[in-house]
Amino acid sequence: MTDLIDITVTGVGAQGDGLAPGPLFVPLTLGGERVRARRDGQRAELVELVEASAERVAPPCPHFGVCGGCALQHWDAAPYLLWKAELVRTALSHEHIETEILPTFASPPGSRRRLALHARGGKGGVKLGFKERRSWSLVDIDTCVIADPRLVSALPALRQLARPFLEHPKSAPTLHVTWTATGIDVDVTGVERKSGGLSADARMRAAEAASAGDFARVTLAGEMVYQARQPMVRLGPATVALPAGSFLQAVPQAEAAMAAFAVEAVAGANRVADLYCGVGTFTFRLAMVAPVLAADSAAPAIVALRAATASAPGLKPITAEARDLARRPMLAQDLAKVDAVVFDPPRAGAFEQSGEIGRSKVSRVVGVSCNPVTFARDARILIDAGFTLERVLPVDQFLWSPHVELVGVFSR
Repeated sequence: MTDLIDITVTGVGAQGDGLAPGPLFVPLTLGGERVRARRDGQRAELVELVEASAERVAPPCPHFGVCGGCALQHWDAAPYLLWKAELVRTALSHEHIETEILPTFASPPGSRRRLALHARGGKGGVKLGFKERRSWSLVDIDTCVIADPRLVSALPALRQLARPFLEHPKSAPTLHVTWTATGIDVDVTGVERKSGGLSADARMRAAEAASAGDFARVTLAGEMVYQARQPMVRLGPATVALPAGSFLQAVPQAEAAMAAFAVEAVAGANRVADLYCGVGTFTFRLAMVAPVLAADSAAPAIVALRAATASAPGLKPITAEARDLARRPMLAQDLAKVDAVVFDPPRAGAFEQSGEIGRSKVSRVVGVSCNPVTFARDARILIDAGFTLERVLPVDQFLWSPHVELVGVFSR
């Protein structure tokens, strides 16, 4: 049962009028606004904006409000970026950590080089886009204000590419699209495999669509379907052949800002460990100032990193190892000849690895994270081992979303 109610919003998407026990989440609203909404349990949907906040701006995307992404396009940049920093501060406070929070780095519109586009078939043809809010339905997009314009221009060709991957009625393909220096790289997941996977005919049609769209490469869950050129990415002074389905920071400007922050923090180190290094996002830039010990669980990423060292002469030596740091972290004795560590773990954080860093003789640590909560947990481990968290840089890599990344500098 739903009720139409008048609400005074007390925070981003929250209200405090006592109309329901506990917080009531009202998407697409801002603090101080008076709205009319339709309540359904602890959630409500905006029906009418009665009194707008002075911080409200016109959202730039025509899909705003229907598309499940970019939920904060209606918020002015200055308070929005302050809120991102406050998310970091709040996560740290839960571990009783206080430090300097620097101004949030803001990724510009039109800068995302990576998109995950869902494809669905139907009587009206292929739909390609993002999921609607609170729905499995798709918004069939023709533009995306956060994406690199070259990806937006490729949407018609990507829609044609998606068609062969819809061969089986149970397939729900997602096109993981990356802009690289040699063109667009696409890795497709979500294709039904129990019935035998993609047929030879569908593979041929996918290759023809890829050729017509001038894509660099198309893979199916990492398995080659088509390649005209090896996708290449520039990481600082090195050019890396990107493995299929490999992790890459979503926004080049954010990547450069985080890397510059990390390199500055380890200046003067005699040897640096780059843990969870991937294809070398930080490795090559760090090797401009000191020898680097790099490790990551993804063996193809380590192979690509090693091969790319030849394209970047003049760097300090790089030793790269394929190693699952969650199950087999670098031990304190492995770090005996290291005096600075950079670690960039997945969302789950680096619980075991942080403990080993704390037991080592390392004097400087740079933590990079896509999850302030697990970062705060790992930071508490380091602080209890004698480190001080000197400063944190929030990074708004996923523009207009509630997501925030960060880089923190520790010393002891």
